[in-house]
Amino acid sequence: MASLKRSALAPKTFPKVSTIAGVTLKTARAGIKSPGRDDLLLVTLDRGTTVAGVFTRSATASAPVQWSRKVAASGKARAILINSGNANTFTGGQGVADVSSTAGMASRTAGCRPSDVLIASTGVIGEPLPVNRIQNALSRMQSSRRTASWLDAARAIGTTDTYPKGAMRRTFIGNTEVSLFGIAKGSGMIAPDMATMLAFIFTDAKLPASVLRVLLKEGIRTSFNCITVDSDTSTSDTVLLAATGQAANRSPQSVSAPQLKAFRVALKELLTDLAIQVVRDGEGASKFITVDVSGAASSAEARKAALAIANSPLVKTAISGEDANWGRIIMAVGKSGARLFQHRLAISIGGITITDGGERVPSYDENQVTTHLKGTDISIAVDLGVGRSRSRVWTCDLTHDYIRINADYRT
Repeated sequence: MASLKRSALAPKTFPKVSTIAGVTLKTARAGIKSPGRDDLLLVTLDRGTTVAGVFTRSATASAPVQWSRKVAASGKARAILINSGNANTFTGGQGVADVSSTAGMASRTAGCRPSDVLIASTGVIGEPLPVNRIQNALSRMQSSRRTASWLDAARAIGTTDTYPKGAMRRTFIGNTEVSLFGIAKGSGMIAPDMATMLAFIFTDAKLPASVLRVLLKEGIRTSFNCITVDSDTSTSDTVLLAATGQAANRSPQSVSAPQLKAFRVALKELLTDLAIQVVRDGEGASKFITVDVSGAASSAEARKAALAIANSPLVKTAISGEDANWGRIIMAVGKSGARLFQHRLAISIGGITITDGGERVPSYDENQVTTHLKGTDISIAVDLGVGRSRSRVWTCDLTHDYIRINADYRT
């Protein structure tokens, strides 16, 4: 595939950060799919690092996901090996053997056991993993003292991404300052159900794995599980959180510990930042869309309605064409299965009220909505008129470029 033009919705810069204590990065050009670019990342973690992971619930989960679920369940890890260009999915017994083999190679480079290595792969489904190329790349890593930057790392894990995705936060646990940094990849096949999309977050905080698990699942619920590009859940979706303990804060043993309040907020902000960057890089995207649903009987019902709007090809193409066809939102909400009172249903776009009391308001001026749709950041709000629960979902429009990118994906 030819190189892709940087998304017009991309952030202006990649965050500037030095290092996260206890984390070492190395990248290499393994030539897994595309020559001339780094496509392999090895993250080495200091002894004592605790980890948590959230993974796709796809019934065709990749061999790396199945391996990493077991490693993450132990709560400990010393390395993460990530490759782009090949998902190692639906590759049978050979795929499972290849994960074990590459974990062994990475463990020798990182100086740990294979069972301490987390594996993540993204790319084409159904193709055998070129293990020999990974082995050669890891051998070069082992003989080199060169370390990679966070920017290098973010670039190495991308596939159809048009820009590297990173986010950082600094906060406190008690009186100790701690840092968080995360990278992600994702552009198409985005409708995470976790818990193709990968995200890796690192902190120098000292936190037990039991606490990390709860914090990560809690943060995923309102970030990565609230985004969609094309309604397709990847076989490889993985989010990993690693805490090296190098900040030497007093380790809270419970998620309810008061000193964790600021860290919890910072982690949620970072996860949301990365998730939104994935949507802003949606394949062919020209509009970033925020969908807010309120007045629902429960948060699950609100999310159901919001995702129905965000995943509707008719809604997404109307916004791409800057067409104020709000009837498509009525359609999407109606088919969602979420409870609503039609005589109370209210819809607005860009803060401009379109319907109230179950019908179009007399003062509605379509030109105002059309003006809003000419921008790049689009907002849709719907009140179901049933209860008090709400949900927010982020998506993007559907353009001709989405078809072109995916039609040419393997060429």
